[in-house]
Amino acid sequence: MIDNTDAVKLLDSKRGKAIFVATMNANNVNFGLPTITSDEKLDFPVSGAMSKASNVALGLALAQPDRKIMCLDGDGSLLMNLGSLVTISNKAPKNLVHVLFNNRVYAVTGGQPIPGSEIVDWEDMARSAGYAKVFSFDNLEDMTNGIDEALSAEGPVFVHLRVAPQIENTPVQFRTPANRTVHTAIADLPETLGIKR
Repeated sequence: MIDNTDAVKLLDSKRGKAIFVATMNANNVNFGLPTITSDEKLDFPVSGAMSKASNVALGLALAQPDRKIMCLDGDGSLLMNLGSLVTISNKAPKNLVHVLFNNRVYAVTGGQPIPGSEIVDWEDMARSAGYAKVFSFDNLEDMTNGIDEALSAEGPVFVHLRVAPQIENTPVQFRTPANRTVHTAIADLPETLGIKR
């Protein structure tokens, strides 16, 4: 299994000018963004809308076809919005990389097991939905050796990561809040993308 933080660090080191659309797990300050980032202005956290990171990433990919968009999704989040796999495939954005952090638990809400986590085949689901390329990594060495091929493939690309569960048990009111929120990201977006108002 891959450490969640190591996976985010590796993706960040390869991002260039890609926008990260991160769901709750990848955006948790204890083991993801924004504490691990090289360009916070290009981080678009969607932690307040569980399951919607893939939809937001699709919208950005269609609006910005010349920029790589990387969705950092969670298995619990994607399970709530499986239809997005077919929608993404149908729209076929060549610049979208959908990265699934599969830890088999709802890590941000205390570690409850995700229904069907032992039997779901995420790679087959992405292939069946129509993703152009599908990759899977369950250790950091293989991910390090294979991520360049995944990120350079014509999308939509699905990257399945088997990550170790890191459970957040701190009550919400005592958690360290992220400096960057979806509201900040929306306000910054025109400037970040070079869009004149």
